[in-house]
Amino acid sequence: MYLPCPCCGWRDMREFTCIGAADYCDRPEADAPPEAWDNYLHLRDNPAGPARDLWYHAPCGTWLEVARDTVTHAVTGSTAVEEAG
Repeated sequence: MYLPCPCCGWRDMREFTCIGAADYCDRPEADAPPEAWDNYLHLRDNPAGPARDLWYHAPCGTWLEVARDTVTHAVTGSTAVEEAG
């Protein structure tokens, strides 16, 4: 499988590390209630279809949000995390 790095172009997935769902970027505020932190730390969707994943590209040090389909494994794009907003 190949992934698109915004800095390096399409690269072999062996250059990347998958961290998990891109929801990890949606961290609650420090003063958020315990329920918000529990949801952030423990609850994850496991969709069949479109998903957003967080990947790290070691050669250039870029964190990516990758859009892919969990059924077909088709990658539809990626965005650098600092640009994903």
